[in-house]
Amino acid sequence: MSEFRVTAISKLHAEFSVPGDKSMSHRAAILSGLSNGTCTIRNFLPSEDCLNTLNAMRALGASYEVLDELAGYGPIHLRIHGQSMKLSAPSAPIDCGNSGTGMRLLAGLLAGQPFTSELYGDASLSSRPMGRITVPLGQMGANIETLGATAGCAPMRIHPAKLRPISYQMPVASAQVKSAVLFAALFAEGQTTVIQPAETRDHTERMLASFRVSTRSDGNAISIYGGQMPESCDFTVPGDISSAAFWLVAAAALPGSRLLLKDVGLNPTRTAILKVLSRMGAHMLDIVHHSDGEPIGNIEIHGAPLTGTTLLESEIPNLIDEIPVIAVAAALAQGRTVIRNARELRVKETDRITTVVDNLRAMGAQVQEFEDGMEIDGGHPLHGAQIDSFGDHRIAMAFAIAGLFAKGETIIRNTDCVNTSYPGFAHHLDAIRRERSNAADFTLPTVSRE
Repeated sequence: MSEFRVTAISKLHAEFSVPGDKSMSHRAAILSGLSNGTCTIRNFLPSEDCLNTLNAMRALGASYEVLDELAGYGPIHLRIHGQSMKLSAPSAPIDCGNSGTGMRLLAGLLAGQPFTSELYGDASLSSRPMGRITVPLGQMGANIETLGATAGCAPMRIHPAKLRPISYQMPVASAQVKSAVLFAALFAEGQTTVIQPAETRDHTERMLASFRVSTRSDGNAISIYGGQMPESCDFTVPGDISSAAFWLVAAAALPGSRLLLKDVGLNPTRTAILKVLSRMGAHMLDIVHHSDGEPIGNIEIHGAPLTGTTLLESEIPNLIDEIPVIAVAAALAQGRTVIRNARELRVKETDRITTVVDNLRAMGAQVQEFEDGMEIDGGHPLHGAQIDSFGDHRIAMAFAIAGLFAKGETIIRNTDCVNTSYPGFAHHLDAIRRERSNAADFTLPTVSRE
């Protein structure tokens, strides 16, 4: 079992790029596999989650060739051969690993196929609720069995079905649910509409447009006509702002620091982390230098004393992945930070509310837990502790950042899970720690396969 051993740093002056966006890499693999030709994908994220989705599409007939890979992890530059919307029956159940995104998006894709398929995952994924997608997909005519030990949980067996269009009012703001319905709608005749209770990530809509599939937005309602064929294209995945968030917090909380993160995705449905850190007192500049489809740019941040804040209810859906590391920033800030309306955190890879609260308390922070969030009284000195990630990648990385500000050594156990979203995190963490004595190399090693 791997671990991080972290001690405090006194400076952070760095420039580097984080790996490709996880949400977009899933969608790029799926839409390339559905397209009518060969697609070249650059800066694909070779995390366990995204590789499972990529290999799921291969099992459905969409083969791929690796051009370049991140050493020790997998492809970052590849060609995917689309199947013109005609997928093949898989020869075995499809392993989604730990990925809720992969499983939910693939369920939407498979709901309208003329063959039976099965999706399964690890113990953590098998405990996460799937009813939020089986309900709307069932309304479309999908025939999905949930086979898990807990009602409504994976594995899922998806039987052949002819889908019909629906208008679906989502009870919870979820880009995964929205995307599952939109992918299913490609195989239904007529117009399907998804109505969101609040704005969610719009990567699916933007990427559909890149593949020349038309959608229409009217406020929080998104409509799509079935029968459209994704046209093959080349796509560059921007750096993942959810991965960048860990280093943004580290730099923001260390007065005198300077950090430049290059070629990060700056989709407005993902940049709430920048607004929160600015509100807390961080000095920040983000510059979009490419905006065809997905806005991409650089983020420069200078550390300053932070103060607590209250996360707005409207911000929570687009901050949900960053809340563990925002809680760390709150512990390092002066004053009170309130995080509420985030009950969704309890059904992630772990119960992230209880896990964050317990781990912060173990390091000396003052935290009150609520059913839907927490309140953090910041500014109390942190001390090193032994922290368990409980197999949750974002918990492991958030508390590695906390360890950079704690007296003594912090040991984070069970860190293999970090490869779920950020292969190379350990390299970047080590480079930041090495800055104390020499110039650090932040470049992640790659290998050409051409």
